[in-house]
Amino acid sequence: MTLPLLLASRRVATRSALLERQLRRYHPHVQGRIRALAARHTRLADLAASFPALLFALAVPQTGLDPARALARVIDGQSLPDAAAAAGIPLWLRRLPPEALTRPITALPDGELFRRQIANHLPRSPKFAPIWLQSVATVAEVAHAQAAVWIARELVRAPPRTDPARLRLISLWAWFSTQPTTLGHTLIDRRWTPNMQIGSALAAAEAWRTMIVLHVSLGSQEIADMWLQPGHVDGYDFIPLNSTTDISEEADAMQNCLRSYGTNPAHNRSRLWSVKRRGQRIATLKVAVRFDDPLPGIAELRGLRNTAVPREVWWAARQWLHAHDLLRIDMAQRKWGTASLDRPTWRAIWRPYWLAKRQIPEWLPLAPSRRALNAL
Repeated sequence: MTLPLLLASRRVATRSALLERQLRRYHPHVQGRIRALAARHTRLADLAASFPALLFALAVPQTGLDPARALARVIDGQSLPDAAAAAGIPLWLRRLPPEALTRPITALPDGELFRRQIANHLPRSPKFAPIWLQSVATVAEVAHAQAAVWIARELVRAPPRTDPARLRLISLWAWFSTQPTTLGHTLIDRRWTPNMQIGSALAAAEAWRTMIVLHVSLGSQEIADMWLQPGHVDGYDFIPLNSTTDISEEADAMQNCLRSYGTNPAHNRSRLWSVKRRGQRIATLKVAVRFDDPLPGIAELRGLRNTAVPREVWWAARQWLHAHDLLRIDMAQRKWGTASLDRPTWRAIWRPYWLAKRQIPEWLPLAPSRRALNAL
């Protein structure tokens, strides 16, 4: 064999080995389709090294996309940006390794600014890359591009602390944080900013979800039956917390988790009261059935930040409670999860999001759903 032929043979062997090494990096369940496409033309095979995501998108196209036009551009030797545009693939995906690609690539943000920003937060670990890409895509779809850059950064910064299952909740919270005219925005205590870390964001998003549960559980109307009557005993006033506004204000003032109690009154499991002295809040009182006692009793009585209260407050609360005819109170409890959610409140919260996204996602349905809330 002549030297030129020998060198050419070596180049072919080297190229073949490099291609095989690159193809093996794709996930096993898509490798067959990737290999079949790469075998059609050398320019398609070259994408395994030059633009792995584009080769993947052509072999595993997203639903409703015909890759024929993009395939033709690659085979004709047109530029990668032109081929990527035809395939609906943003150019910044060019830097992702084959390991990141496990499912059809959905619509992702693009543009010069986004490319510059996302380039600073690409995953360093091929093993972690699929979670990273899926998470960025989810946040981009549910929230917006700015939040997608943020989650990309946070996933790279602290991947062990991030639960991908929580991303819809965080994304909804981030979206409503930028919509000041919506009801969902007014229920946010701490709004999303791109400077937040993931731990703070998770806590703030969960607090927002708690507020939503409270509001859709109780609705906009006051609780008609508070079991007991307001009263004044030994200088202490017992004031009903019979609305979402009352409960939220009490939670803020007493720095407790009262907002998370919304499902209890909705299922006729408890009633909430504020104990005041000369107009000042002294304690938060929860009246409920305890253990085998069929009559309502004092389930919780706590001061500021859930601290213990003096014996005098307990004595006044018991006197006030037992001044009522407890036998006449309707204590029929509803089975957990059976109390209906308030439809007008549900739609008032989510309607701006549905309109902005031009769809009602299956995971955020038109009808109120405890399952959907719990799944967030």
